[in-house]
Amino acid sequence: MEYTENVLRQWIDAVGEPDREAMNAAERRQAALAKPPGSLGTLEELSVQLAGITGRVKNTLGRREILVFCADNGVCEEGVSSAPQSVTYAQTVNLVRGKTGAASIAAQFGCGLRICDVGVAVPVREPGVIGRKIAPGTKNILKEPAMTREDAVRAILTGAELAAESVRGGAEVLGVGEMGIGNTTTASAVLSVLTGADPKAVTGRGGGITDETFLRKIDVIRRSIARGNPDPGDPVGVLAEVGGFDIAAMAGAYIGAARGRVPVIADGFISIVAALCAVRLCPRVRAFLIPSHASYEIGYRIAAEEMGLKPLFDLGMRLGEGSGTPIAMQILDAACAVMNRMATFDEAGIDDGYLEPIRAADSFTVREEDE
Repeated sequence: MEYTENVLRQWIDAVGEPDREAMNAAERRQAALAKPPGSLGTLEELSVQLAGITGRVKNTLGRREILVFCADNGVCEEGVSSAPQSVTYAQTVNLVRGKTGAASIAAQFGCGLRICDVGVAVPVREPGVIGRKIAPGTKNILKEPAMTREDAVRAILTGAELAAESVRGGAEVLGVGEMGIGNTTTASAVLSVLTGADPKAVTGRGGGITDETFLRKIDVIRRSIARGNPDPGDPVGVLAEVGGFDIAAMAGAYIGAARGRVPVIADGFISIVAALCAVRLCPRVRAFLIPSHASYEIGYRIAAEEMGLKPLFDLGMRLGEGSGTPIAMQILDAACAVMNRMATFDEAGIDDGYLEPIRAADSFTVREEDE
């Protein structure tokens, strides 16, 4: 496979629109199910979204995989993280060995894990780690671009390729996660550039840092953006200047999943920023995205709202690794179960005529004027 911008454009062009006919049919079935209109809320919305992705009104999500992209970040030289950079390597290995939070939750729910080294600073020889290293970590974004534009494209296409491999292997839903010390700094920088938000408004404390380190982190992000002055209209350029190999590969994974027409779950802060990069590259990717949890990181809300996405749950999580994706897959199963198993009014022997005036307006929301 060639790793050029022309090839990236081919991947982007191959992403299709959602199947509107299937979505309309799914909406009709939801309206016919024996329940008050809209009473299953987000589960109804998910079932319609899945129909648009797969082209089928009734869906089951069999094989499921979580893609975790691991990489180091040169900006760690600036002391923006509490954890030493060696943790990236250690947790990359522990992910494969099933010892991390994400690996434990994935195993509980029968989700496969594919762990990919796209830029860990040291050689990774652990069996089971997919070796697609672009370079041994990025450069320090405070001093120079994180990577070349060519390497940014290579990282994006590496993620797209890995997602496509999973789809060819039979995966029917994908989750996307990461492992990389310092990547809340790079993600905050990317988000700030793409949205125009002040670095202070999108920067959190990551894995936990002191007040002094937090202020330094914001300053490093601000100065890094000023140094590179990336164009927000050029997502590849933004990733090259202030991003990371993990974020770029994750963005590619979303594109690869969308091209393969499978639902793809964005996890926490790093993952949602990568999703925003993917949507900026290819707006059609948006229809294939399902956010898992509302990350504790403050920038999450800005990234999600930028795409009009609403997280499925809020458990106060901020681990990363794709840890929220296997939980979200259970919610998708619930949405499928409603569509596949629930009786319609006819099947339940219920005359739904009583619902006509209720369907004609919002008959559920309590408004101030009603009080």
